[in-house]
Order: sequence, then C-alpha cells, then structure tokens
Amino acid sequence: MDDNIRPWGYYENLSDTATHKVKRILVYPGKRLSLQSHGRRAEHWYVVQGRGVVTLDDRAVEVESGKSVDIIVGQKHRIANTGDRDLVFIEVQTGDYFGEDDIVRYEDDFGRA
Repeated sequence: MDDNIRPWGYYENLSDTATHKVKRILVYPGKRLSLQSHGRRAEHWYVVQGRGVVTLDDRAVEVESGKSVDIIVGQKHRIANTGDRDLVFIEVQTGDYFGEDDIVRYEDDFGRA
C-alpha cells in the first residue's frame, strides 16, 4: 500500500487483469489529483463517499455519492474533493494497458507535471 500513497490521498488495487483494472481511490478534503490524460485506457469513476468536482477537458461536473462519470481515452481529467470529509470513488479502467506510466500530466499541485 505504501507505493500507492500520494500527496492527495491514496489508492488500492481491487482487481488487475489483462482486460481491466479496478481501484478504490481516496482523496483528502481540499486536495485534487493532477490534470491528466491516458493514451491507452478509458476510465469510469463511481463516487461512493463525499463530494467533489470532476474536470473533463474544459467542463466541470459536480459529483457526490451515487454519481459517476466516464472518461474516454485521451480526455483531460481530474477530480477535486470540495467537501469536508474524504472523497472515495471506484475507478474501472478498460483498454490494453493499465500501467501508472500511461499518465500525461498537464497541471499538478505537487510539482509532478
């Protein structure tokens, strides 16, 4: 799990196969992931706790428990926790590659872009 700790929170892998990967991602209050895209995978995010704002290219989508968003291959995206408790979502990745090196970062609050 230590390898999965990030400045914004952490994630855990729930399933990792040749056809898909599933993660449980937790984002601390007031934190957000980098604005990023992926060249080889699409993602589906289902929020199970908390609330936040998802950026999809130039569009902002408010999310809360029970809401979901779809991210297509190559689409710029990020999620920000706008609530006062942890934001938790399930990420389902589909495509032909699921490595952490399939990330292009455009903006990042922690100097990783």
